This record gives sequence, C-alpha cells and structure tokens, in this order.
Amino acid sequence: MGDEKKESLGTSGCVLVQDMGERGKNKLPNFLLSVRLKYVKLGYHYLISHGMYLLLVPLLGVAAAHLSTLTIKDFLQLWNHLKFNLVTVILCSALMVFLATLYFMSRPRKVYLVDFACYKPEKARMCTREIFMERSVLTGTFSEENLAFQKKILERSGLGQNTYLPEAVLRVPPNPCMAEARKEAELVMFGAIDQLLAKTGVKAKDIGILVVNCSLFNPTPSSLP
Repeated sequence: MGDEKKESLGTSGCVLVQDMGERGKNKLPNFLLSVRLKYVKLGYHYLISHGMYLLLVPLLGVAAAHLSTLTIKDFLQLWNHLKFNLVTVILCSALMVFLATLYFMSRPRKVYLVDFACYKPEKARMCTREIFMERSVLTGTFSEENLAFQKKILERSGLGQNTYLPEAVLRVPPNPCMAEARKEAELVMFGAIDQLLAKTGVKAKDIGILVVNCSLFNPTPSSLP
C-alpha cells in the first residue's frame, strides 16, 4: 500500500508539473502569430498602395496578347470604323483623360524638408543637474523620498550639464504660473519661427497650414468636465 501511494503521488506530481509547464507556455506570447500578422498587414498595405498597377498589368497583358494576333488589314479596318464614329472616339479619349487625372491627383504628394530651426536660449538659462536639484529643494513641496527619486530619474534621463531651463524654474524661489508658462511658450515658438522664416525667406502670409505642438503648456482644456 505504501509503495502504491508513493507511486500514485509521484505520478500526480509529474502530471502537476507538466500541467504547470503547459500553463506557463500558454502565458507566453505567440510570436509566430504576431509575425504572421505583421506580414499580413504589410501585404495588405502593399496591395492597397499598388492596387492600380496590379489591376492594369493583367489587362495590359491581355491587350498585348490580343494585339499581337491582329494584322495590318485589321488595323486598317479598325481605323475606318473609328473614323465614322467620332462620338465614340471622343468619349473614350475623355474617359482616359479623366481616369489619368483622377489617378495622378489621388496619389500622395511628396513632402520636402526645406529647412529647420531650433530655438537656443541665452546662457543665463543654462542649468546643471546640481542646480536643478537645489531649485527642487527650495520649492519645499518634495519629500526626501521624492527628491531621491527625482535625482535618479534626472541621472538616467540623458540630460547633460548644459541643459536649458525656463526662468520660472531657475528663479529663487521658483515661480510656476500661467504667465510664466505662456511667456516660455511664446519665447520658444516665436524664436524658432523667426529663425526659420529668416533662413528660408518665406513670408508668414504665404504659409497655409501651421502645426503647433506644446507638450506641457496647454491653456485650453481638451474636453469639458
């Protein structure tokens, strides 16, 4: 009996380990499925992007095969037939021009980078990591744990010792308010735009679309509560 129980426990233990292994395998992501889905998306994108070419190539092949069987007599007969059907010729020509125009207008236009400009503040705005931590301590709103975490993030963020910070942060004591945030946003955006217009010689009235993105300062709420 003792041997039978031991054998039974051993068998159940093996089954349990095997079952846990299968569960562990099921928890792993199916990389093969993700790779297949990736290629399906790429194939669908290629099909949509080159659908016109994929449709025209078989038609051109059929037309070329049919034209290769025609003789000079057939071409003369076709010319005589079209010569007396002016309406058909005009309609076919108009249809071809319309399709060609529609195709070229629907193609995505190329976007060219003419020039770029980056705003560089004055040297008085330069701040080291040590100065930033001193300003954080002076705010009086962070605990020792918060400051330690902030220092760890600052060291791993990739910010060097010549990083520029706004005046509101460098001021003693710091003055984070709406007026300072608006002043900083205007200084950065207008400074970069003025440099860019001076480089390219483009007039502001000639610009049709202007895309502005400010990650921190957003005075207009995106949605109502």
